[in-house]
This record gives sequence, C-alpha cells and structure tokens, in this order.
Amino acid sequence: MEFTGSSYKGTFKNGRMEGDGQYTFPTGTRYVGGMKDGMFHGKGVLFFTSGSKYEGTWENGISKQGKYAFSDGLEYRNKDWDYCDGYDRRFYTERCSGLKPAGVSQLTNLDPPHVIPSGCYDCGDGFYDPNTRVITDYEQHFLRNADDYEHEWIMRTCRKSRDEIAGNSTDR
Repeated sequence: MEFTGSSYKGTFKNGRMEGDGQYTFPTGTRYVGGMKDGMFHGKGVLFFTSGSKYEGTWENGISKQGKYAFSDGLEYRNKDWDYCDGYDRRFYTERCSGLKPAGVSQLTNLDPPHVIPSGCYDCGDGFYDPNTRVITDYEQHFLRNADDYEHEWIMRTCRKSRDEIAGNSTDR
C-alpha cells in the first residue's frame, strides 16, 4: 500500500505498517485503525473527504463486516432500505427535521445547497466542468476526469449552475 502523496503515522515492523495507526491516501481519504503486515487489520474507520465514513473490522486488508454512514448521518442498510425508494422522495434532512413550508423548495440534502460555479454541475461529490471534463471537490481540489459514461450521466441528471443569457436565466 505505497502510493505517491500518501502518508502513514504509526509503527513499522520489517518495513511494513503494523499496529494502530493512521494512513492517508493521496485523495485525502483516511484510515484510522489496526494494521498488520502493511494491510488494514482489526477494527478501523475509513473517513472519506465527502464527510462519509465506513467503520469496519478488517482481516488482512479485506473488510469482514462494517457499516457505512453518509456525511449527513444516514446509515446505509443492505436490507429494508426505505430511503429514496420511489415512495418517499424526501431528503434525509427533511426526514429528520421536517418539510419546509409550502412554496419553499429544498434543492439538495444540504440546505442551503452549494453554490455551483458558472457553467458547472453539482455531481454529488463535487463540481463538474463539462468544458474540461474535470471533477473537483467542493473546495476546488482535483478529484478525477470524467469518462464518457459519467459525463453523459452528469449532463442528464445533475443540478447545473444558473446561466445568465440576455437577461433570462435557466436552471437545470
């Protein structure tokens, strides 16, 4: 597990990460927990840059059991999932805090939503610029380049910034 731009805080044994420590990937994702022979081992938590996290028990680098929680606290369930299932389309924050009064829209789970840079789209983990085909996080740090499939999906489904054209505004 040696990546350029990564870092490890903890002990080494025979040149490999060992015991409790903290490993940070080049993307900013952090693992905090047990290591054995250079791999995740024992209890540990992956903290993603989006604010979500995965708490699990690892064995030789493989998660044996765990739970994933989104940045808003919603825990993923493999069975009996009733969030965004087509019958109840409220955002998780609306489920927890109630709906807004009539006439007031909540556009995303984050209220107020991120301000999208001109000409860009909010693709859930950051902003997408269709001209450069680059996705950055919400602090404008590079995340990835979009392939053709992701480009088409974002253009078809994601919220777009407001475009001002000859005094008219369009919103997607």
